[in-house]
Amino acid sequence: MEKRLNAAAIWLLMLLQAANVAQGERTRDKMYEPILGASCFRRLNGTHQTGCSCKLCLKIFSLHLKPYSVPKATYSGSVGVLHLINVQADLEFLLASPPSPPYAPLIPPHLFTRNNLMRLKEAGPKNISVVLLINKPDKMKQFSHELNCPNQYGGLNSTETCDARNPANSWNPWGTGLLHEDFPFPIYYIADRKEFVKLEECFEKFNNHDYETHALRSLCAVEVKSFMSAAVNTEVCMRRTNFINNLGGSKYCDPLEGRNVFATVYPRNDSLVDGVETIHTNEKFILVSSRLDTVSMFDGVGLGAMDSLMGLAVFTQVADLLRQLLPPQSSLPDSRRNVLFVVFNGESYDYIGSQRFVYDMEKLEFPPPSTDKPPIAFDNIEFMLDIGTLDDIANIKLHALTGTSGLANKLLEQLNTYAKSPRYGFNLNIQSELSAHIPPTSAQSFLRRDSKFPALILNARPTNKYYHSIYDDVDNVDFKYANTSQDFTQLTEVGDFKTLKADSLQMKVRNVSTIVALALYQTLTGKEYTGTKVANPLLADEFLYCFLESADCPLFKASSYPGSPNGIQLPPMRYISVLGGSQESSGWTYRVLGYLLSQQQPNVPKDNCSILPLHYFAGYNNTGECRLTTQNYSYALSPAFIIDGYDWSSGQFSTWTESTWSQFSARIFLRPSSVHQITTLSVGIVVLIISFCLVYIISSRSEVLFEDLPASNAA
Repeated sequence: MEKRLNAAAIWLLMLLQAANVAQGERTRDKMYEPILGASCFRRLNGTHQTGCSCKLCLKIFSLHLKPYSVPKATYSGSVGVLHLINVQADLEFLLASPPSPPYAPLIPPHLFTRNNLMRLKEAGPKNISVVLLINKPDKMKQFSHELNCPNQYGGLNSTETCDARNPANSWNPWGTGLLHEDFPFPIYYIADRKEFVKLEECFEKFNNHDYETHALRSLCAVEVKSFMSAAVNTEVCMRRTNFINNLGGSKYCDPLEGRNVFATVYPRNDSLVDGVETIHTNEKFILVSSRLDTVSMFDGVGLGAMDSLMGLAVFTQVADLLRQLLPPQSSLPDSRRNVLFVVFNGESYDYIGSQRFVYDMEKLEFPPPSTDKPPIAFDNIEFMLDIGTLDDIANIKLHALTGTSGLANKLLEQLNTYAKSPRYGFNLNIQSELSAHIPPTSAQSFLRRDSKFPALILNARPTNKYYHSIYDDVDNVDFKYANTSQDFTQLTEVGDFKTLKADSLQMKVRNVSTIVALALYQTLTGKEYTGTKVANPLLADEFLYCFLESADCPLFKASSYPGSPNGIQLPPMRYISVLGGSQESSGWTYRVLGYLLSQQQPNVPKDNCSILPLHYFAGYNNTGECRLTTQNYSYALSPAFIIDGYDWSSGQFSTWTESTWSQFSARIFLRPSSVHQITTLSVGIVVLIISFCLVYIISSRSEVLFEDLPASNAA
């Protein structure tokens, strides 16, 4: 009987404990209000760490580490009292001995400047524990956190190429360099108006009065969790990761990596001829390239509309127009010539994709052996035309080093033949610049290897005040989706604007794409193009809609397999990411480039169109069509991570990595005052002492208090 009673008591205690835990969880949920947003995170290179992390979380996190152990999750976060910054004076309050630190300033974009952020950094985590960037761009005039000279140490690295001290000779005059600073506190971006209004209302209700009594009352505060596992630099991080991996399998950082996408206008022969691997040394290629990726300070936010998407849109239309205009390869004056289109990934971080491309070509490992195509060497490249950043699409220059002046002048003449022709009415004048003032584009990887390499760059003068930032978006390029539901796969007559305005972004892309494609057409065929067919502005319309507004779009559907699931109602993320991260942008580029550069095979049924290079696409009408494709992937992983014993501080190759993290989150709550906390602690200590005294008294008097009387007396 006694055992049953004991078991029942134990079960009762367990149920009471479970009820208390559940009640505690519900109470905690009532205490906190989640805030949705995006966090700044840490990246590292061979010599530095950049980005943001929670320094307080690091101290708590380190308590869990023992020799030969792996990282454990931590539930701590950076906590700060909310303080809204409307004018510069509000910031000065936080920097002049605030009454109840640490604080979490809510900063609008126009005050999110290098000077202000560096002053907050100097104030240290004791005074500033979190910085919240709120999406109120009304007074914003510029917002670029990239360096004045992007990829300054990954390319030619010369003051003639880019001089950060002279804005007139830099490629990003508005750059603050904050993207390359290391902050000891989280920086959290809140885009949704409803979310930052909650913060402002909480600040007004609890914090924005009687500042001298802040330390004496409860205040509205925010907690942000964004602990970064990696520290110091890539060399230290990779060494720790490799060491821990041998024991526990945890990672502190991952190399930035993705996939380049390439395709040719004409299909190539296989590398095996009669069972023997053959290198086709007589092939000649015009290499046309562009950049795929973009970057911003915050995770998953940033469209790169002007900084790279304009160039990619022109690149895509050049490929489509050339494929439809060019005659069969056998009809060219030189049937060995071809056009190799390459989209490089990871160029924002010291040219990851193009550096790997150059490295593979040197070792005769491009294209990858899995393609079963002969390797391409530098001797096979006739010249390179790199389509760079097109900020001002009506003011474009052809850049080249002085050693390639003959080639540059010849192509410039061909470009202006069509840019100035009254037949087309483009009314553009493309100028040239033959100097060491080379834009920060993929061509720098080739010129760094050999300054005599025949590289030409189409680039506009810098006008993008939001370069590599969250505000380089649809509004920055003034894009308005026409949504005509018309066929975008067919070429159009030069006078057919497809209901678009002559000064629309789609028409500007059409004009430049046509000029470049016709100049290449003349180079390949040896004769001037005299027709009236030009690029279709609706293709530019659909392309920009897919990459700026929604992946659920007609172009992506046409370049997918019939019946494939629709894309998400968001644009694809174009940050290069890491192994296992999102590669959706390279995947969609692979499909689109494959579709536009492929040849339709009307006599091949669907059942026989399942093995590459044959691919079955949905097509514009979603009826399905078999096409002969040439597209493929190549590696966009820096050679630094595949070379044994690489010197991380040498600067030869990109060494960028991304820190691992457990979670990003933010929530607001009422932080009790110091007096309240001390009172609660004191009461707890008093109750603890009294409890010990009572237990001692009861234990010492147990014989008297719990005397076991004889059964006869009890009766």
